[in-house]
Amino acid sequence: MSKKSLIGKRTIKQNRKYYGVGLFGLSLFVFVLMILRFSYIGLFKNISDVNLIQKAQNLYTQTSVIKAKRGTIYDANDQPIAEDTSTYSIYAVLDKNQKSVNGKPIYVDNKKKVARSLSKILPISYKRVLKDLNPSNKNTFQVEFGSAGQNISLTTKQKIDDQHLRGINFIQQQSRLYPNGIFASHLIGIASPFTDNKTDSTSLVGQMGIEKAFNNYLTGTDGIKKVQNDVYGYQLPNGVKKDKPVKNGDNIYTTLDYRLQTLLETEMSSVYAQVHPSSMNAVLMNAKTGEILAATQRPTFNATNKEGIGSIWRDTLVEDQFEPGSTMKIFTMAAAINSHHYDGNAYYQSGKYDIDGNIVPDWNPSGWGTITYNKGFALSSNVAMAHLEQNMGASTWMDYIKRFQFLKSVNTGLDGEQSGSVQFKYPIEQANTAFGQGIQVTSMQIMRALSAVSNDGKMLQPRFITKIVNPNNNKVVKSYPKKVVGTPITAKTAKEVRQHMEDVVYKPYGIGADYKIPGYRIAAKTGTAQVSNGNGGYSSGDNSYLYSVAGMAPASDPKYVMYITMKQPNLTNSKLTASQYLAEIFKPVLKRALSEDKIGKTTNTVKMPTLIGSSVSAANRKLAAAGVSATIVGSGNTITKQSVVGGEKIFKNRKLILITNGAQRMINLKGWSESDVSVYCQLVGLKLRTSGEGVVKDQSIATGASIESNKTLVIKFNKN
Repeated sequence: MSKKSLIGKRTIKQNRKYYGVGLFGLSLFVFVLMILRFSYIGLFKNISDVNLIQKAQNLYTQTSVIKAKRGTIYDANDQPIAEDTSTYSIYAVLDKNQKSVNGKPIYVDNKKKVARSLSKILPISYKRVLKDLNPSNKNTFQVEFGSAGQNISLTTKQKIDDQHLRGINFIQQQSRLYPNGIFASHLIGIASPFTDNKTDSTSLVGQMGIEKAFNNYLTGTDGIKKVQNDVYGYQLPNGVKKDKPVKNGDNIYTTLDYRLQTLLETEMSSVYAQVHPSSMNAVLMNAKTGEILAATQRPTFNATNKEGIGSIWRDTLVEDQFEPGSTMKIFTMAAAINSHHYDGNAYYQSGKYDIDGNIVPDWNPSGWGTITYNKGFALSSNVAMAHLEQNMGASTWMDYIKRFQFLKSVNTGLDGEQSGSVQFKYPIEQANTAFGQGIQVTSMQIMRALSAVSNDGKMLQPRFITKIVNPNNNKVVKSYPKKVVGTPITAKTAKEVRQHMEDVVYKPYGIGADYKIPGYRIAAKTGTAQVSNGNGGYSSGDNSYLYSVAGMAPASDPKYVMYITMKQPNLTNSKLTASQYLAEIFKPVLKRALSEDKIGKTTNTVKMPTLIGSSVSAANRKLAAAGVSATIVGSGNTITKQSVVGGEKIFKNRKLILITNGAQRMINLKGWSESDVSVYCQLVGLKLRTSGEGVVKDQSIATGASIESNKTLVIKFNKN
C-alpha cells in the first residue's frame, strides 16, 4: 500500500471520530437543554405565557349553563297566563352514510311511512312530505318541513316519537306558552327568543305589553356549574367546583279574572265579526279597588299561535287617543254640580246654540223644544252641555278637566302610553269639549275618571298587577295596592251624577234602555263622536263615528265599572243599532260579574275540587262529594281542563264543564246561557258567533259532529 493511500485512510478514520464526537456532543447538548426546559416547566408551570395547570384543568373541567326560567304571569286566580315551555323543530336525515355503531341506518329509509305518519300529526300533506324527502340535490344531508315543522309542542313531539320513525330528529328551543289563545293579548304581550351575538346565548325577551314593560323582573340569571373529571370522564372527588346558582325570573300576578276575560273576548269577537269596526276597546274594572278584571281590544291576535299579530302591534287601551263624544258629558255634569253651576230643573232651548257665530247642534237637529237640563242629559243633548260649560266658565271647566287628570298619563308602565290633548283656545272649542269633541283621551284615562264617579269622589289608579314575587324565596318583590290619585268631586256630587246616569237607562225618554240588566240597577251613558279625518276635520259618511258606553252597577253603590268603544263599524245592512251591538258585550259580561259577586253572600256554595289529571270516575266521585255535577266533553278517561278552577267558591247549581284527553264531539247546547256557551267554546277551541238573547235555541254544528279547532259555531238565542 502506498504512503498516499495510508494517509487517506487515516484521515477518513479521524474525520469519522471527529464527526462522532461532535454528534455525541450535540446530542448531549440537546439532551441537557431538554432537561433544563422540562425542569423550568415543571418548576414554573408556565410556557409561552400559558398556565399549564389551568390548561389541564380546563381540559378535564366540564362547564354547563343552567338556563334560568322566565317568570310566569298569572291571573287573579293564580292560573298561568304566560309561562316557559320548550318547542321543537323537526328535521329528517337523508344521508345514507349515517349509521349507528351497530351498522343500522339512522337516516330515513322508509319515506312513505314517514310521510304517512307526519301528515297525520303535523299540518302538512302526505305529498308535501314526500316532496321534501326527495330533494332535487341527491347529496342533501338533511331536510326540514317549513313552518309545519317549526314550534312543535312537547305533546306533538311525543306523538311523533311514538311512531318510531328512523331518521327523524328534533332540535329543542326555549319558548313561551300562552295557553289561553286570545286573552288580553296586547296587555299581556309576548316574549320571543333573542340571541346575543356577543355571547351566542339565547333567551326570551319581552316584545310588548307586560312581557316588555316588566322584562327586567321576568328575566332571570343563568347559573353555571363546573365539574372536574379524570381522563375517563369520571368526576374527581377532590376536583375544583365553581357553581353559580341559577336565579329564576320573578312571577307576576295580574288582576285579570279568567272567567270574565274569557267571556269578554267571546262577546267582543262576536260583535267584531258582525260589523267589522276599524277598532274596539273594552275594559271592566273593580269600582272599589281600581283592579282591571278584564280588558281587550280588536283587532287582536292569538298569543298561542301568533295568528293575527301583524294586524296591529300597539296596545290601543293606552296608546290610542280619541275624542270620546257624549260619555264626556258625565264629567261635564259632575263639574257643573260640584262647582254649584247646575240647576237640573232649569229650562233651555234645545236643538242648537249659537256661540260667537258658531252653532252647537244637538244630535237631533230640530231638538226637543224647551226642556230641563235633567232631561237634556238623559237625551244626550250637546246644547245642554254647552250651556253648562258657558255657565261654569272656561277656567272652571278646564280646572275640572285637570282634576279628572285627562291631560295626564295614567302611568300604567306600558309602552307608548299617551297623555291626551285638548283644543281650548276659542269659546266654541271650549264648549265642544263639554260634549266630548276637541279633546283627546285614552280608554284608561276614561276608566280612571269614571272611578271618581263610582267610588264616591275618590279617583283610583287603574291597575292590572297586584304583586311581583321572587320564586326563589317566595318573597314579594313589589306590591301594587289600591291607590287614590285624586278627589275631583265630592261623594254627594258622585251620587247625583249616578242618579242622572240611571235616568239615561230608565227614563222613558232616556236613550240607554238597551243596557238594562234584569235584577240589577244600571247607571250608564252612551256616546257618539265624529272620527277625525287626520286633516283637522271630521270624516263623513254613515259609518264615520266612534260609539261608546260607560256604565256602572249596582247604580247606588257600584262594584263594577265598564267602558266599551267601537270605531267605524259597518252598520249599512245591519239589523241592530250601534248601541245594541255594544249592549251585546256590556250586558253578559257585567251580568256575570254581578252574579258572581253574590256568591260571597250566600251559604248555597261549595268549593270547586281540583280535577285536572283525575280519571273521569274519580272526578265524578269528587263532584258528587261536593254536591255538584258537570258536563264531560271528550272520549278520553283523563280530565285535562275544567271550566272553574279548583278552590273557587261556586253556586251548587253552577254549570261546570270538564274536558278529557279523548276525541271531542259536539254536544247539545239547547237551553244553555250565553256565558256558559262562551266558556264551552273557549275550552274546546271553537270560535263563536251569536244572535238574539236568552238561552240557546239553535246551533250550527250538529250534536255528535267532530269538533274542528278554530271552526265557527253559530248560536241563536231565544228568551224563555
